[in-house]
Amino acid sequence: MATHDIVVVGASAGGVEALIGLVAGLPTDVPAAIFIVLHIPASVPSLLAKILARAGTLPAVTAEDGMPIMLGQIYVAPPDHHLLLTAAQVRVTHGPRENHCRPALDPLFRTAALAFGPRVVGIVLSGTLNDGTSGLIAIKRRGGVTLVQDPATAIFPSMPLSACTYAEIDGCLPVPDLAAKVVELAHTPVTIPEGAFPVSDELEFEAKIAGLDPSVLSSDQHVGELTSMSCPECKGPLWEIQDGDLLRFRCRVGHAYTAETIVEGQAETVEDSLWMALNTLEESKELYARLAASAQQRHQEPAAHEFAMRAHTLQHRASRIRELLVPDFGKNGQTPPSPLDANAVILDTE
Repeated sequence: MATHDIVVVGASAGGVEALIGLVAGLPTDVPAAIFIVLHIPASVPSLLAKILARAGTLPAVTAEDGMPIMLGQIYVAPPDHHLLLTAAQVRVTHGPRENHCRPALDPLFRTAALAFGPRVVGIVLSGTLNDGTSGLIAIKRRGGVTLVQDPATAIFPSMPLSACTYAEIDGCLPVPDLAAKVVELAHTPVTIPEGAFPVSDELEFEAKIAGLDPSVLSSDQHVGELTSMSCPECKGPLWEIQDGDLLRFRCRVGHAYTAETIVEGQAETVEDSLWMALNTLEESKELYARLAASAQQRHQEPAAHEFAMRAHTLQHRASRIRELLVPDFGKNGQTPPSPLDANAVILDTE
């Protein structure tokens, strides 16, 4: 009889410690296959499989495309690749990023839900933002078990908090208790009523995107409603998907985001633009100050005053932007020169 023998786990910032604790609590004879995604930079070699193999008694490997699924084995997503599951084997693909991540939790969780339904246990550990929430929703809809690390015990609680907010969670536990729960579920028979947990067209479509299925990549099929927004990565159109209470988006070529991830990305774009504007204003101010100083040395007072006024205007604008970027700027008792004292800019450059 089937049990909860497919365990998919995801983590981000602060997740290595949690993963080590989880693996350390799993016995050698646990009748389950463990699949792990950790957000890591694409250019950094992953030592996670070796770390987890030393932390516990289960063998751990970096997943390769086409590997068979074996109980009592840990599979770790390689850098810059999604880890996916089919009913027959492990898939490793260079599919579109989700929430700016590759590997990402959601593709693993969705494909596990699609292939194994109620046999799946999904776990979200420490991390920022909300990758994994949509995947847990898919696991729950297919009859699987959804667990999260107790946010109070997570170094970065955002991911488990998001999952608790938007998904129906079966357990919110500290890491040692999560390990014990996995062992318990791996020995618990699963009853799978025929037709009880149907596969939605949306789930199947998104799993195919992650798997780079040409039947969807080359088609005009899309999930959700077309919006006026553009993809932060490829600038293509975005389709809005209402996933229960979770609002998310996917573009024409497959990049996917939650609303929170897009807002976070937009905030970073605004900040980058403000820093660029500040640099441009500072450079222009210095050039006008030099022009003012040069004109003053030639006793061209009208020109010197005009250049100094322009420099002061730019300095004032730069100060306003700096206040947005550094909230405490200007609170140390120092204030910019008065607009009436245009020559203060010239004096600052001498």
